Amino acid sequence: MTGWQAVRRLVPEVLGALVRRYGLFDACEDAVQEALAEAAAQWPVRGWPDNPRAWLVTVASRRLADQVRSDVARRRREEADALRTPPAGEVEADDDTLTLLFLCCHPALTASSQIALTLRAVGGLTTAEIARAFLVPEATMAQRISRAKHRIKAAGAAFELPPPAEQAARLGVVLQVVYLVFNEGYTATSGTRLVKAELTAEAVRLARELHRLVPGDGEVAGLLALLVLTDARRGARTAPDGSLVPLSEQDRTRWDAEAIAEGVALVTETLPRGPIGPYQLQAAIAAVHDEAPTAEATDWPQILALYTVLERVAPNPTVTLNRAVAVAEVRGPAAGLAVVDALSADERISASHHWVSVRAHLLEMAGDIDAARAGYREAARRTTSEPEKRHLLTRAARLA
Repeated sequence: MTGWQAVRRLVPEVLGALVRRYGLFDACEDAVQEALAEAAAQWPVRGWPDNPRAWLVTVASRRLADQVRSDVARRRREEADALRTPPAGEVEADDDTLTLLFLCCHPALTASSQIALTLRAVGGLTTAEIARAFLVPEATMAQRISRAKHRIKAAGAAFELPPPAEQAARLGVVLQVVYLVFNEGYTATSGTRLVKAELTAEAVRLARELHRLVPGDGEVAGLLALLVLTDARRGARTAPDGSLVPLSEQDRTRWDAEAIAEGVALVTETLPRGPIGPYQLQAAIAAVHDEAPTAEATDWPQILALYTVLERVAPNPTVTLNRAVAVAEVRGPAAGLAVVDALSADERISASHHWVSVRAHLLEMAGDIDAARAGYREAARRTTSEPEKRHLLTRAARLA
């Protein structure tokens, strides 16, 4: 772990200390970002402080006091209060990460705002870093984050964990946000890069933190396992020129064996507990892929069985599309095509390049070369990811 990665882990503690004392989430969050910027400017020159957390709390408190107070004496008292030891009964700093995650995933926010605010307030990423990751201007991302903070304020959200009755539902939103952050990093929806490692790394870090804070939750463990097992393949997903390498063609010696062992252990420990949720099932599918020494040795019947259960637990067209691939591997391409074609009326998936590319792949398996080639070209036309576009056009060219 680099020094700055360690600093980012302090962000929830620093922000939590300020918000718990002053309220004013939006002003506190801005103050923490200013403190981080000042640290980035000063520490490489003057050396790292003995206590980075205390330094950040002090500087952020000063910035906050500069914004909302003119009384110097009052500012100094507030700085001292921010550094106080929490009295008995007060939530400790370790719990602030979970509290912040719940706050950033407030139901008043849109999914995109939840992601952006989580990355900034909990992940410690700057507005510029988040904007680059999502390929939008920094000003646009700044407005999105600002609107999110205003909505939280307008909703009257307090800096505290939701009541137990609400936590389960809100935790589901938190997990989804971390999952979406990872997906955007692992397969960017647009732009010239297939992988945005800064997002995948942050999502895995947040999943680890959630698992540490809620160790008994099976879906939290399942999400961590899924991300670890999927990210283990990242090094083999791209060729030296940045082009996409499909799972069946990857050099499996480049997969992270240590990460795979960690993910498999999490799945093995979690699945027997029950009840089984969608992240645990997806993690189990990823484990089957990762444990296969070659593509040909993949246990497709087991994967099909897991997708069948997943489709019952969390039905959605993307799961059905993935199940179609497993059906084709087990029962033949015609059976897989029947599942894919049944989705043609569902605009949530049939309008995407994923549906067209899977159908083209199954047509290729079935020997319908002309239709497969046309499908790959159509999928390339629909995608906004340059690496995926090049991959699909290459597949089409191979069939020419």
